[in-house]
Formats: sequence, structure tokens, C-alpha cells
Amino acid sequence: MIDISQQQHLLAQVSRSFALTIPLLPAPLQDYVGNAYLLCRIVDTLEDEPALDCQQKQALLSQFLAALAEQALAADFTAQAKASLSAATPAAEQALMALTPEVLARYRSYPAEVQAVLARCATIMSRGMAGYQQQDCSQGLPDLAALDQYCYFVAGVVGEMLAELFILHCPELAPKRDQLLALAVSFGQGLQMTNILKDMADDRARGVCWLPRELALRQGLDLALEGWGQDQAGCQRLLDELAGLAQGHLQDAMDFTCQLPVTQQGIRQFCLWAIGMAILTLKRVVSQQGEAKITRRQLRGVVLASRLLGRSDTLLRWWLGWLRRGCSVRHRSPQALRDLTSQWDRLMMSTR
Repeated sequence: MIDISQQQHLLAQVSRSFALTIPLLPAPLQDYVGNAYLLCRIVDTLEDEPALDCQQKQALLSQFLAALAEQALAADFTAQAKASLSAATPAAEQALMALTPEVLARYRSYPAEVQAVLARCATIMSRGMAGYQQQDCSQGLPDLAALDQYCYFVAGVVGEMLAELFILHCPELAPKRDQLLALAVSFGQGLQMTNILKDMADDRARGVCWLPRELALRQGLDLALEGWGQDQAGCQRLLDELAGLAQGHLQDAMDFTCQLPVTQQGIRQFCLWAIGMAILTLKRVVSQQGEAKITRRQLRGVVLASRLLGRSDTLLRWWLGWLRRGCSVRHRSPQALRDLTSQWDRLMMSTR
């Protein structure tokens, strides 16, 4: 079983942003969330592996879920997964895959209710990604509803997981559970949409596109055409539209954060850093200021503002408005996203 320092080292190797924010959480949340992220990263690594076809990815994802349920299966899964990864997979992710049994052993050391929360997240993510492996995503997703669903599988469910863990840590949040879960899904949606826009060119280069075709056509872009990315005006209109929607979700993220007790500054700071970095990344993407990655100076600004304003909901909302100045916002109801999770839960129950 890996220890907490080894877990943090793995996080630093596979994710710069989460390695920065997870240590802000109080014990034992830092441990639980760190492990959960590594479980999700294992799923991501299999989903991203270019050398695997759809059936191979689905089989490995099913094996991973079996290993999650039974530790004795972890070694066989790890051996097959390691052998399936190509040189295209970063060395850090290959190292993580090799340590899957140790990561799972740490997961099994947690209280049963924590294991249940993490297992639900990993299961929905794995099965959701497996479903998308059956689709041709080279020409985008059909519409915004399909984008919502995809973002739920890869990020919205992580938001739900965080909300459930926060409630376990702060039982006084239990009466707000439904509201927090809805906002948490939207929180994840905003972060994932930011990543999709930031990585749009890289995804296109590897033959994948997560943009909604219906919305692109309304902006004069046909994602089925090979050279659609050369239409700078159309791409800018699409970027503006999707960034506005993403910022609406990040408004929900701030609403989520303001529901958390001011005494829980570690949890609040964890959320605020993510929101601030996402807003600044979106602005760089939309303005096409070269590299989308925010600067160290911008990061320091987010950290300072979060620490100074973290106890005042009024000042936090003002800060969010100041960060996103100059950008339009189209708010998307978190209830619509919550309906997606309800449909998925019913499907999960019907297939057991």
C-alpha cells in the first residue's frame, strides 16, 4: 500500500493543478480526494491510449472495475494494462498504472462509506467512457445535451463525489445535500468545458473532437470538414459561445463554494483556486493570448485573492465578477445536469 507522501508524489507527476489544490484540504479529505484522483487518472489513461481499440478499452475498463471490487484481481489487471500501454502514454501515467494494486490497497483502507463514494465515481466514469468508445467522436458530439452528458461522465460525477465527501466531513451540510450535488455537477461541467476549449487544437490533431456539431453549425462551422479549424472567425464565435456557457457553470461553482462553512477554509480554498484558474484559462483561450496555460503571476494572484477574500461570500462574488470582466455569460441550469445524473442512476439500478 502506498503511503500519503507517495500518493502526493504520484499526484505531482500526473497533474500539476490537482497536486497544487489537494494539499489544501484538511485531513483526511486530502487523502481520500488524492486517492480518488489517481483512480480517475487510471481510467483516463486507458481511455486516452491510442494503441487500444474500442473493444480493448472496454475490456480493460471492466477489468479495472472488477479489481476495484476485489483486490485479488488487481495484479492481473495491472499486468494486462501495463502491457497494453504504448510509448505515447506519458511515463508518469505508466508509473501510476504499475502501482495500481498499491493505490487500490490504500483505497481499501478507508471507511466503508468513503469507499462507496469513490467506487460510485469510478464506476460511472468507467462505464460512461466505455460507452463513448463506441461512438465516432472525430467530428464532434451531436449537440449541447451530448456535451453535457460527456462532461458529466468525466467531471460532473467527480463534483458529486467531492460534495459527498465534504458532507461526510461536515455533517452540518447534510440538509443542503440536493442543492450541493446539483451545483457540484455544474462545477465539474465548468472545469471540463474549460479543458475541452484549452485542448481543442491538440484533440483535433489526434482525431478527437468534443465540440457540439449543432452549435458549431449555427456559428458557421462544419466539424465534418477537415479544414474547419482554419475558419478563425467561426472558431472565435464558437469559443465565445462555449466559454460563456462554461463561465455560467463556474458561477454555480462559486455558489457551491459559498454554501460551505467559512470555518472550513481548506475546502473553500480548494474550490476557489480551481475556479480562479479556470476563469483565467478561459479568458486566455477566448482572447487567444498564445499558450492557454496561466502564468505564475496569475496563479499567485488567485492564491492571494482566495486567502484574503475566502471568508466573505460578498467579496468572493465580486471577485468572480472582476475575474470574468469583459466576457459574456450564458447560465445553464444545474437542474438540467442533475436530471442527467438521475437518469444514469436509474440505468445503473436497472442493470444490476
